[in-house]
Amino acid sequence: MKIPLRVLAESISSRALACAALVLLLSVSLATAQAPAPDSPAIEAKAREMLSKLSLEQKITLLGGQDDLYTRAIPSISLPRFKMSDASVGVRSWGPTTAYAGGAALAATWDVDYARRLGESLGKDARAREVNFLLGPGVNIARSPISGRNFEYLSEDPYLNATLVVPYIQGVQSQGVIATVKHFAANNQEYSRHDIDSIIDERTLREIYLPAFEAAVTKGHVDAVMNSYNLLNGVHATQNEYLNLKLLKGEWGFQGILMSDWDSTYDSVGAANNGLDFEMPSGRFMNTAALLPAIKAGTVKESAIDDKILRILRTELRYGFADRPQFDPSNSTYSVADREVALQGARESLTLLKNEGHILPLDLHKIKTTIAVIGPAAWPAMVGGGGSSESTAFAPVSIVEGIAKLVGPGVHVLYTRGLPDMPDVFARSHWDGKVQVATYPSKDFSGTPESTTQDNINDYKVEWWGPADKSPRSIRYTMNLKADTSGKYVIVAGASGGDKYTITVDGKQVLDQTQVEGQSPQAATVSLSAGHTANVVADYLPAFSGNRFGLGMMSEAEMVAPEVKQYASIADVAIVAVGYGTQFELEGSDRSFTLPWGQDALIDAVATANPHTVVTLSSGGAVDTGRWLNKVSALLHTFYPGQEGGTAIAEVLFGHRSPEGKLPVSFDRAWEDNPSYRYYYAAKGEDTKLRVDEPGHPPIDITIGHVHYDDKLMVGYRYWTTTGKHPLYPFGFGLSYTTFRFADLKAPATASSGSTVSVSFDVTNSGDREGAEVAQLYVSDPSAKAQRPERELKGFVKVRLAAGETKHVTLDLDARTFSYWSESAHKWTIDPGKFVLRLGDSSENTPLTADITLN
Repeated sequence: MKIPLRVLAESISSRALACAALVLLLSVSLATAQAPAPDSPAIEAKAREMLSKLSLEQKITLLGGQDDLYTRAIPSISLPRFKMSDASVGVRSWGPTTAYAGGAALAATWDVDYARRLGESLGKDARAREVNFLLGPGVNIARSPISGRNFEYLSEDPYLNATLVVPYIQGVQSQGVIATVKHFAANNQEYSRHDIDSIIDERTLREIYLPAFEAAVTKGHVDAVMNSYNLLNGVHATQNEYLNLKLLKGEWGFQGILMSDWDSTYDSVGAANNGLDFEMPSGRFMNTAALLPAIKAGTVKESAIDDKILRILRTELRYGFADRPQFDPSNSTYSVADREVALQGARESLTLLKNEGHILPLDLHKIKTTIAVIGPAAWPAMVGGGGSSESTAFAPVSIVEGIAKLVGPGVHVLYTRGLPDMPDVFARSHWDGKVQVATYPSKDFSGTPESTTQDNINDYKVEWWGPADKSPRSIRYTMNLKADTSGKYVIVAGASGGDKYTITVDGKQVLDQTQVEGQSPQAATVSLSAGHTANVVADYLPAFSGNRFGLGMMSEAEMVAPEVKQYASIADVAIVAVGYGTQFELEGSDRSFTLPWGQDALIDAVATANPHTVVTLSSGGAVDTGRWLNKVSALLHTFYPGQEGGTAIAEVLFGHRSPEGKLPVSFDRAWEDNPSYRYYYAAKGEDTKLRVDEPGHPPIDITIGHVHYDDKLMVGYRYWTTTGKHPLYPFGFGLSYTTFRFADLKAPATASSGSTVSVSFDVTNSGDREGAEVAQLYVSDPSAKAQRPERELKGFVKVRLAAGETKHVTLDLDARTFSYWSESAHKWTIDPGKFVLRLGDSSENTPLTADITLN
């Protein structure tokens, strides 16, 4: 039958369209969220078949990344390269993204369901950006409040971390994206992180610093683990046999990929023989130049290389990366649904610490005309901290914007930053005459200097590295400042990674920045009398070519902008938004316990002008509040609430929602009060040298500092409740606009050791509005043969209740609940006898108790 040409063309066109639609449908179906398949004989056979086609050189090449955030491709076995992204608060490495309440803010929610939802959203965001590996979550313990990356991590408690990390990982991986738990292990400070040896006894490791990693592997089934920079008990993590082989791949049965943090590998043979599978960002140490001779000499076995390649291939086959596009067109790069998830996290994380006279929630009917919103955290939005977690949100909502939108046009909102930014401090310093600059042709200020003068010192730049100096230099700046008035004067200084400086005022050293990888600006305060001329000397040692140093000095009173007092005094209520942000709390350096320069004075000035002052605090944990806390009416800890923080903060301040966050850390009065204070820095006089021999480079000796974790199990609330002392605010604490009551705690009188014990109780909202409470169950073991903390968190549940509503809750306690690590037996151990169950709303407020005897 002859078909007319027009009909034939239409028929072909229709079929082509149908085929195209089918292909598109199949591609979308293949790309749609795909949880990893379990290991199977078919996957194993395929992985081994691919391995058999690789030369030894190709195998070794696969052990290192390329282009900073990619694995390597091997076209001969149809293996494409795969993409990674940092991800503490958002999928941040590939442009703007949704920024969530992650890390410490996630922990402040105490919400396992939100952790799962957050993980799923991050997974979807990753798929929308064609990302295969998400480089998170971070689960290191917040041992000290000054550690620079606490905001990225979760809490001070191993049980809380372990409980939240599992659903987070499951959420990410359910979307067909590999989660990477980090930093394994004992990376609890940022200063000198490459060169610190964390010395920790076995029991403390097992009970405090490892449980979240163990849960990630054994319960969350995470498919990638990232080693940390530091040494643990004398050996860098990336070549630590105990961590990587005995624990991770041995006892815990980890089958996935163990990767290095970026440039955290220090020995080719050591890493190859002790469990490291993949070196990032490239194979600096695990490369053919180093490993081919080692294999030939027998110091590294080819079977060890094969095991690494099989782990990489099995994992990628289980996710189907080579068989489907990682880009998932069913997900949005800019996601409205994600904004709702981000808003939920922000709402749940906000933690009310003080509410004197029930000033909150603010009543719009009582606000006559004006609200003052003041402070460096008021605008722009402080989405998160700095470093590799810093995310650029599409449309972050600042506190100013959130409040203005909520109160509407009928209320005037006055905003001022209240303080100069750092370049302004450098530029506005009124030195008495010129700054004398002496540049020496050495690193120790010896030799004949070249002398010049300048008006100020304003060369500060944020850089982690740069081109090397062609010749050594050291620079001395000398200047004078005449005090116009008596009072406090603030010296502010900043340099970039690798630089070093010291600053003296009238011969007394006030600042000392050591030569470390990452730096944040530093400040010191001195008291001067009117008319006194202070001599200021800054000795600066640049690490690279060019100058990246800034220095300024001005009176504290001059720092606070003149409109601050004006706005505060005419406002019905004043909101002061303070905190650290990306400049002061970041990867690579630790932060101060005091707020960044000028912020204490700012709060003081506002509170003096307006008795109705509310402070919002953006930080990863506790800060020094001693100067102003008793002068303000309320304190709301916002952590870093992500892009929707401004909306959530306004809702809580004005009572549209009740605050429901609970502290994931103890809030110390002073840094000196923290149990880690005496043991945080490297022990003096114990430094050792370690030779690092990078292939193709001359060997170098690095200085290793040894940090003794002699606070042992006494981390956070364990210390406070055991000693009977009290922090400013306890772990688990957080106020609400409603009230709750616990009742009817029931547990069996006796049970067999190792059995699951069911505990039940009632939670009632005894107030007049809806709210959420976190019921926290702590366990004490007064009859233990070993010394144990007075109480330990072993269960919690978040309960959302209408006014007057009661819910009955049951928690199941497994054998680990009652166990401690026996160093003599090298296992988890239960001493039969009496245990005390304590139920309440914080580590210090546990009104209900029940005894149980384990036989």
